[in-house]
Amino acid sequence: MRQLVYGVAASLDGFIAGPKGEYDWIFPDSGIDFRAIYSKFDTALMGRRTYEVAKTRGDLLKGMGMRIVVVSTTLGAATAPGIRVINRDVAQVVRALKAESGRDIWLMGGGVLFRSLLDSRLVDTIDVSVFPVLLAAGTPLLPEGSRVRLRLNSNSPLKSGVLMLRYAVEPQPV
Repeated sequence: MRQLVYGVAASLDGFIAGPKGEYDWIFPDSGIDFRAIYSKFDTALMGRRTYEVAKTRGDLLKGMGMRIVVVSTTLGAATAPGIRVINRDVAQVVRALKAESGRDIWLMGGGVLFRSLLDSRLVDTIDVSVFPVLLAAGTPLLPEGSRVRLRLNSNSPLKSGVLMLRYAVEPQPV
């Protein structure tokens, strides 16, 4: 079964976007090897806001070389050609995606979608790139919800000061 991996950049104080949704604090010369990251996945899953940001970044979505799946109740399939839009039964659709053969699924950004899938026990791994910045306000890494235990699998400091952390989501008691 494929793994659902949440990949996100966060400030040291736990925000994934600034107070106005800005992400200018995620500096491009961080040393993160995005080609290596992309090669692990054949599907990118994201919420509408992450998708809207990705669309503004030129050919980012095409350059990733992945099937793009967007969770949104406001986007219609016609407004996003070549993109699969899920607007209901998200947990069920994600379970089906995980059951398909292929490489892992990258859950990109978006704390609300992450929280929903985490509470549904569908997230297997959490990859956080902690950037050396304190935003003091903004979109939190994780909205309120259930407590979840994690196991550190790896950590890698980059020369830029970014700390790459990989956690496995521990099975939760039923």
